[in-house]
Amino acid sequence: MDKRIPESELILNPDGSIYHLNLKPEHLASTVIAVGDPDRVQKVSQYFDEIEFKISKREFVTHTGTYKGKRITAISTGMGTDNIEIFMTELDALVNIDLQTRIPKKQHTSLDIIRIGTSGSMRTDIPAGSMLASKYGIGLDSLMSFYNIKKTALEREVGEKIKAELGISFEPYCIEGSATLLKLLGEGLIHGNTVTCPGFFGPQGREVRLKPAIPNIIEKLASLNVDGFQMTNFEMETAGYYAMGRMLGHEMLSLNAIVANRITHEFAADAYDIVDRLIQGTLNKLVEN
Repeated sequence: MDKRIPESELILNPDGSIYHLNLKPEHLASTVIAVGDPDRVQKVSQYFDEIEFKISKREFVTHTGTYKGKRITAISTGMGTDNIEIFMTELDALVNIDLQTRIPKKQHTSLDIIRIGTSGSMRTDIPAGSMLASKYGIGLDSLMSFYNIKKTALEREVGEKIKAELGISFEPYCIEGSATLLKLLGEGLIHGNTVTCPGFFGPQGREVRLKPAIPNIIEKLASLNVDGFQMTNFEMETAGYYAMGRMLGHEMLSLNAIVANRITHEFAADAYDIVDRLIQGTLNKLVEN
């Protein structure tokens, strides 16, 4: 059987780089820090000892360099799990497919991928200004309706309970992140379970001119308890990362700077400083362990 992946399925640019990320395998380090905002890539790479490579295409900005001798790639993804699906698939292709022959490699390479992003809290005991590592990601989007992903009994139960509580037509997906990276990078951070929303306004219960179908969605999710499993915060990418990471065989962890609390209605005045401290702390843990 021909295992060659057709040109229509895995698109390459004329220079041989992968289509959306515009990267070649040699441009990518085995440790990747992913951020949503393209401007935040420089906020990571400013701490590198040197930057060996820079490129940008669409919302995907990449800087690869070294921090205290460790080679790291910082990449922006933009917002939403649709972007994460593209990002994770193309990252995986860079290390697990021979782009010249278009044939998957026999030996699998696993990347360490760390998301550093902003997030909102849905619990009074997690105030703005906190830093949180996501043990689980819970996707309120439909991305996993298009893939076959294996789940544990707990993950299935959480998805079923959320579907019933919110009265939605599809079942959310709940996926655990990397226990290895959580142990490496989670010390000193709150450990929580992060809800990934498919939008910033209505899906997070915000009302501007349109009234959300589930206006109290954050309160409903915060009150749900599945045998001690509770949701702590929300953003727009984590569950997509965790699901794609599991299916593709990569270590994935989401780290969150909590910049707002939707229950107490507080917003951190020093949001940029919180993100910066999370970036510096993560870089140091990567080289110290």
